[in-house]
Amino acid sequence: MAGDGSIVIKKIKKGGHGGHHGGAWKVAYADFVTAMMAFFLLMWLINTTTPEQKRGIADYFAPQSIAQTVSGSGGVLGGKVMGEDSAHAGGAQSVMQKQSPPAPDSKTKALASGSGQGAGDNANANDAHSAQDGDFSHAAEAIHQAVQDNPDIANLSHQVITENTPQGLRIQLVDQDGRPMFQQGSNEPMPYTKKLLAAVGAIVSRLPNRVSISGHTGGNDVNATGGAWELSASRANQARALLQAGGLGSDRIYEVAGKAGSEPLLPEDPNASANRRLSILLMREAPPAPSNPGL
Repeated sequence: MAGDGSIVIKKIKKGGHGGHHGGAWKVAYADFVTAMMAFFLLMWLINTTTPEQKRGIADYFAPQSIAQTVSGSGGVLGGKVMGEDSAHAGGAQSVMQKQSPPAPDSKTKALASGSGQGAGDNANANDAHSAQDGDFSHAAEAIHQAVQDNPDIANLSHQVITENTPQGLRIQLVDQDGRPMFQQGSNEPMPYTKKLLAAVGAIVSRLPNRVSISGHTGGNDVNATGGAWELSASRANQARALLQAGGLGSDRIYEVAGKAGSEPLLPEDPNASANRRLSILLMREAPPAPSNPGL
């Protein structure tokens, strides 16, 4: 109330409208902080993953890994058309077809056939070498298994030595003190030697490679009747006959040789019984030469 007796009414305007929007910045700030946390979390994950994991994540989200649908209108509910793939896959095109590279044109094929001929030949040779190594490994395992499974010759398993060499798979049947492969100074094989060679022949006959057979004598056989060279050759020829009886074809025999004591298995001990042995080489064959229809 004023001094002159008049009444003054004072209106106080409340900021209701401003108070309604006073907390909007908090929401925006919270969104900003959340986005920053997500960003730094993403950066941390990128720095901690390996290149292989990153590549896997990238491949997962790559568009090529998603099957494209063939539809009449292109929409989600659009009708499907009967395309070459959709007739079998319900409208989804083949993913493998999408990922396969385009076929090279004739010029690219000509360049590839000209410049890459040497590399292709080397690749074919390496493939043939690896394939033969696999065949030789399987043959060696089969030989040892066949010997162990036969009770008549199972005790000879440690006298059968197999080795994969640059020349091929070498199978050696070595003498042991008290258990020779042939009678002393003779080309007559022991009964167990015949069974052993029959088992080896059955395995070797499964492969197409040619076979080289050589006989080796030791220092005690030098004075044998007919000489060491004749004796080792005669033993190798006896082994050939027994291998053929085991199933090896005669056309597979490449050579039969007598080496006497010229290649001892144990050079430091010329009189060792292991130097008297039969060596059967399953020869490594070169890959066939590629045919060139243009010549």
